[in-house]
Amino acid sequence: MIRMRAGAPRRTGRRPPRVEPTRIRRALTLGLPTVWGAVAITYKLACPLAQQNGLGARIVTSAVFFAVGTGLILHVRGGLLRELRQLREIAGAAQNVLLRPLPPRVEGLTVAAGRLSASRGATVGGDLYEVAATDHGVRVVMGDVRGHGLAALATAAAVLGSFREAAYEEPELPLVLRRLERALGRHLRERSRAEHPAGGGAAPETPVAEEFVTVLLMEIGPDGEVTALNCGHPWPHRLSGRAEPVRGGEPLPPLGPFPLPPELPLLHCGSLLPGEALVLHTDGVEDARDAAGRFFPLRDALTEAVRVPPVVPQAVIRAVYDQLLRHAGRLPADDAALLVLRNDRKWVPLQGEAVGSASTVS
Repeated sequence: MIRMRAGAPRRTGRRPPRVEPTRIRRALTLGLPTVWGAVAITYKLACPLAQQNGLGARIVTSAVFFAVGTGLILHVRGGLLRELRQLREIAGAAQNVLLRPLPPRVEGLTVAAGRLSASRGATVGGDLYEVAATDHGVRVVMGDVRGHGLAALATAAAVLGSFREAAYEEPELPLVLRRLERALGRHLRERSRAEHPAGGGAAPETPVAEEFVTVLLMEIGPDGEVTALNCGHPWPHRLSGRAEPVRGGEPLPPLGPFPLPPELPLLHCGSLLPGEALVLHTDGVEDARDAAGRFFPLRDALTEAVRVPPVVPQAVIRAVYDQLLRHAGRLPADDAALLVLRNDRKWVPLQGEAVGSASTVS
């Protein structure tokens, strides 16, 4: 039984078909070049002036064909620009979903992140980061995929997707890194099969040549103790009145070219005290050069950014990017990502312990 809304007129007959905007654009895309071509052919065959051999007639004929050719070029250029704009919007939306906004606070830590693209038209890159509050502590990943574009975005998605599961499920940080390695290996093998279908579906010996991901995994415990596993990624800086590089030991090779070693010993990076902050970054920050070829002095820029306490993560990111752009005089040659985590946990003395012993609470 069909109910009619009171007072609504009863409609009879068929509803006229709706013409979709996509079909209209498609018709214009195909129709306009046809019209331009028909104009040129009609002029050449039917216009008496086009049959004459005089100088004036030749000038008019050349002008007509020049106008037709210009119109075709402008039409094709407009269509390509529209498609490029749509692709950039889609790619930007995909990357925003991949690198979703981080929460401002995670288990007593204030968090801020930023990205600086290598070019004005590039909205897709291979930088990746995530912060997860787990039962084992706050776990952080910062990584950089070699290359740019959709291939780098897909690789970053494979690594990030694995981290977002393994960070909560695995009790130890080395097991998280093993999961990332396996996820990257599967992704590269699938890409290789797609790019080389003639292989008969068999997994090739070398999935994708020269493909790798640098990864820094860190875990911040409830007491502020920081442990890490570093696969070829730049070490972070600790902000405490000034910027000091964190040195956790010799890093492992990047994920991809070589398998991880059997033993993955944790690197102890000291404690992140209340009020202090960690700054993680990709190599696009330190590798930015000025006109004379000098690298960007990241440590000096961070020290200047925290010269007046307290450390404000968002302000640190803005200050570093401002100084980086002034240093380079242009956009950097590589994508530059920053992640800042400030410890806002309270410093509470432990009862029954010696003076000077304390713990932190969220």
